[in-house]
Amino acid sequence: MSTYLVFGATGNVGRRVAERLARHGAAVRATSRTPDSAKLPPGVEVITPDLAAPGALDGVDAAFLMWPFHSARPAGPIVAALQRTVRRIVFMTGGDARPGLAPDEQPTPPARWHATVERLIELSGMEWTVLSPSTFMANTLWWSEQIRAGDTVGGAFGSVAMTPIHEDDIAAVAVHALTEPGHAGRRHTLTGPETLTQAEQVRVIGEAIGRPLRWQELTPADERARLLADPDFPAGFVEDLLAGYAAMAAAPPPVPTRTVHDITGAPATPLSVWAAEHAADFGAVPR
Repeated sequence: MSTYLVFGATGNVGRRVAERLARHGAAVRATSRTPDSAKLPPGVEVITPDLAAPGALDGVDAAFLMWPFHSARPAGPIVAALQRTVRRIVFMTGGDARPGLAPDEQPTPPARWHATVERLIELSGMEWTVLSPSTFMANTLWWSEQIRAGDTVGGAFGSVAMTPIHEDDIAAVAVHALTEPGHAGRRHTLTGPETLTQAEQVRVIGEAIGRPLRWQELTPADERARLLADPDFPAGFVEDLLAGYAAMAAAPPPVPTRTVHDITGAPATPLSVWAAEHAADFGAVPR
């Protein structure tokens, strides 16, 4: 039996990929920096991300790879290790990497990192598929502390429009790409079913938890100060985030794709459903 290797298996998408594969009876080997606390389904073999460890790649035929690093530096050794045994790879890109541009032509550091990994995978000889998802619905959890404390969410660029996607929809597409033919050499652009500004996302969350919420617009300077004061937010990402929002504000609003539906046969999940699933994270009391 082929073994599927899932990177980042305790993350928002990787965990769901591992769970979906396991439900289908596949042999799954999953990486985690803390294997003892991964809490993955019975039968899933959990290992550290060290691909040089004995047996790490034994029997692995296909891999799901996401990129958790703030650099492309580890990409060469990781791709080189995978290409020795792996036939098929599904890479979840990010950073708004723009297809068709060389890594050094990408607009931001995160885009350059992801484009570098994409390029190495495309040249590796493995059968590859790239998944390019829009912003995760889980990113709204950045607002959870403010929502638990009151009815106002403060932030900059409330008018920025996005097509937020449920992480399980990304995982569903990934499993199809890992287990079925027809995805080799393709880049799947994945979005949720609707275009929503940040302010509208806050409103949808309020409706889901039964409490009216509103957006309070901050200046970029005030938002920068707030994020830098947040010990849970990576300080090195603040400038990239604000620059990205400024670029999005100047661009036309994104248009949802039908890719999730076309590949999985099920419509993409709206934010209202995701928010209801995560109501407790925003302080809602279960009924």
